[in-house]
Amino acid sequence: MHEFGIAEAVLDAVERRADGRRVCRARVRAGALLRIAPQALDQAFCLASAGTVAEGATLDLVIEPVRLICRGCGHSALSTDPLTICGLCGGIDIDSEGGDSLVLESIQLDPGTTAEVSYVPGHSGRDRRDPARSD
Repeated sequence: MHEFGIAEAVLDAVERRADGRRVCRARVRAGALLRIAPQALDQAFCLASAGTVAEGATLDLVIEPVRLICRGCGHSALSTDPLTICGLCGGIDIDSEGGDSLVLESIQLDPGTTAEVSYVPGHSGRDRRDPARSD
């Protein structure tokens, strides 16, 4: 089940963007060529996110269509099923464009939590040191 690898990649991006804050929802756009089974991805994300800032978060999946171009007649169409025949002539010699992306579009943070991040001038926002300390 390749959905588990995809879920781990999504979780990694979610955790980086959340920066320690709890996440209640994430929206992912995936190309049709990835052939993701939505239920399998939901289950994999649930397992992968256990014990993380995204535990219990809802994962919204948007499937991005692929452009299919028939080499026989030149017909072009968008489809969420990349394994198809030409809708015009029935040809099977089909080229595809796009449909292979995986993008974390957004995350929704739990409004009841805050990040445990200290701001230290001159350092990145990921620095968790106490600004009062002089290490």
